[in-house]
Amino acid sequence: MNISFHGHSIVFIENNGKKAIIDPFINGNELTDLKVEDIKVDYIILTHGHNDHVGDTVEIAKNNNATVIAPVELADLMDQNGVEAVGMNIGGTVDFEAGTVKMVHAFHSSSFTHDDGTIQYTGMPTGLILNVDGKTIYHAGDTGLFGDMKLISEVNGPIDLLFVPIGDHFTMGIDDAAYASNELIKPGIVVPVHYDTFPPIKADTGKFKEKVNADCQVLNPGESVKF
Repeated sequence: MNISFHGHSIVFIENNGKKAIIDPFINGNELTDLKVEDIKVDYIILTHGHNDHVGDTVEIAKNNNATVIAPVELADLMDQNGVEAVGMNIGGTVDFEAGTVKMVHAFHSSSFTHDDGTIQYTGMPTGLILNVDGKTIYHAGDTGLFGDMKLISEVNGPIDLLFVPIGDHFTMGIDDAAYASNELIKPGIVVPVHYDTFPPIKADTGKFKEKVNADCQVLNPGESVKF
């Protein structure tokens, strides 16, 4: 098993000979180490429909004949673009061969902006609970702080690894993310995501690391989590 971070909210999972990528925002993301043409995956998992999370999903899926797993309205949009997609909704679980993924709620919004400026509703935003090779991973997606993070963690945990947004402005900032980690989720390892990509979400990862009780691993793009 290998789980790596690639800038913004991109997470790459390799297990059982299968590969999956979460929220592959590559083009337009100056902080990623990835190139669309080099990505080899079997699955693409999307938390919600914003363009900085859907990113290059259609091109990557077509290049790899990969299956997209997404909230049902977003999956319908992918299907309209000629991509094989599995639509899910909050509370559901599916097998993606490298593990399983369950969609849980997140407090955010979700829409996709087309090239002509048209904005399309893409369902509820989600977080993800992944079970990979005996590890339970909580990718919180884009979200503010909410009390049910504790319930989600109690029902699905214990959480071995948490990916949590810290960039503020559009999601939780450092203080709320630290509270979520320390008081609600209590993971073994926490990795900050969704920061520094754009000026409004610049964040001090050192400050976040000082505030959390868990093993905080601040990863550069391309680095893997150390269990």
